[in-house]
Amino acid sequence: MGFVGKCTGRCNLQKKNGCTFFALLHSIRRLGATTNGVVAHDKNKRQGTRMGNPLTITFVIYIAAMVLIGFAAYRATNNLSDYILGGRSLGSVVTALSAGASDMSGWLLMGLPGAIYFAGLSEAWIAIGLTVGAYLNWLFVAGRLRVQTEHNGDALTLPDYFSSRFEDNSGLLRIISAIVILVFFTIYCASGIVAGARLFESTFGMSYETALWAGAAATIAYTFVGGFLAVSWTDTVQASLMIFALILTPVIVLISTGGFDQTFAAIEAVNPANFDMLKGATFIGIISLMGWGLGYFGQPHILARFMAADSVKSIAKARRISMTWMILCLAGTCAVGFFGIAYFSAHPELAGPVSENHERVFIELAKILFNPWVAGVLLSAILAAVMSTLSCQLLVCSSALTEDFYKAFLRKNASQVELVWVGRLMVLAVALIAIAMAANPENRVLGLVAYAWAGFGAAFGPVVLISVLWKGMTRNGALAGIVVGALTVILWKNFDTLGLYEIIPGFLFASIAIVLVSKLGSPSQTMVKRFEAADAAYHADK
Repeated sequence: MGFVGKCTGRCNLQKKNGCTFFALLHSIRRLGATTNGVVAHDKNKRQGTRMGNPLTITFVIYIAAMVLIGFAAYRATNNLSDYILGGRSLGSVVTALSAGASDMSGWLLMGLPGAIYFAGLSEAWIAIGLTVGAYLNWLFVAGRLRVQTEHNGDALTLPDYFSSRFEDNSGLLRIISAIVILVFFTIYCASGIVAGARLFESTFGMSYETALWAGAAATIAYTFVGGFLAVSWTDTVQASLMIFALILTPVIVLISTGGFDQTFAAIEAVNPANFDMLKGATFIGIISLMGWGLGYFGQPHILARFMAADSVKSIAKARRISMTWMILCLAGTCAVGFFGIAYFSAHPELAGPVSENHERVFIELAKILFNPWVAGVLLSAILAAVMSTLSCQLLVCSSALTEDFYKAFLRKNASQVELVWVGRLMVLAVALIAIAMAANPENRVLGLVAYAWAGFGAAFGPVVLISVLWKGMTRNGALAGIVVGALTVILWKNFDTLGLYEIIPGFLFASIAIVLVSKLGSPSQTMVKRFEAADAAYHADK
């Protein structure tokens, strides 16, 4: 079936997928028990009890800070462009870090270190694929999309850009792409709310029903009030917290295990194959894991950060910052899992929770090795990862409803004040729908999140990439790309017998469809002139 270790790219290391999502919930569900000291070792039990108040206080302070940032952003929000894209005013640092934080979610602190701890370095291929994909997205798409959206009706959303770029007067391209975004991102939001509820449930001892509202309230509040600027500013803080946790933790673990030589010797003693990146690998398995990187080209919440940059010149600096952040975070998270093998082999009396669920390795190391207050800060990084992803997904849904339905079809002449308040109301509407879906965490609809990363990557990725690189692309080519990419993902996921991750054939077939269908027609002269003007502006400002 094309496994790498025990993973096909859809199993042990599902980055945005259902498997890791529900494993994340499984891990969070037990956090409260171990936070209160339910572990085998007496010393760790006493430490868990001491951590109760510091962890609670740290979470409360963190949440309050995020809400205050939201109110600060409120003062800078004057029109719909401000609310949806921050008035295209993001500097390079905020662009870089908000793109990273909105992408990684709880997978970065739980899914990947757990997989490395369980199977060794053979699970690191997905990190390599994601790094390559993110870099190519920054290199080929970021700056060009920033300019193209501005030249094509100052587009604020992906559906808006597609409609303007290809002169789709029928509105079909806008409607189809907006519906795809709304369906999958609403399910994404529901999944994020469940994760947040489980975290609050276990940390504060709440009932699930109370935790559901408490966990979502802070994120909804700062997104509702401050819009894109609030989301981007909080993402920057959250990205900083995540990299702090993922640099500090492996360093302290390494010191605790006696340095590199002793640590590597201990890991080898557990299983020499932990060092083998090709352990149990097949060509299809490696390609499937590497294929996750293709998803970046079509993720609306990441592409929105490119569109919101203040200039093309900021993009190059943002790319360097973002890739440095990403590489350090991924290296840190791999190191947490890898060094954790040595630590828990030397302290088997502390390994109970990790043996039961290997995705707890970061949580347990933070609790054992750090002062409770520092551990509280480190564990807040998990909350940061959940909140950063949820907030940007809420805003993307709100943007689609406001810009692509309300303004485009219902109130074309609506004032900016009206549109901003409609945007805020749409945040609440999507949040309430997501909370209703999340009321039953076993809701089978939540399983559709498994399609989202590959679906967006295959349906939107080739359309975005080719639209900023080739002036000969047509409206029918774009429609064919979206439909073929989406259908391929759905069919391949249900009928595949090779073990190949569905984004790869989806991306390939969508690209072929775009080129072939576009060749059957030709773009209008105005489309070509706009493309050429935008492309010239990109190279002039680069």
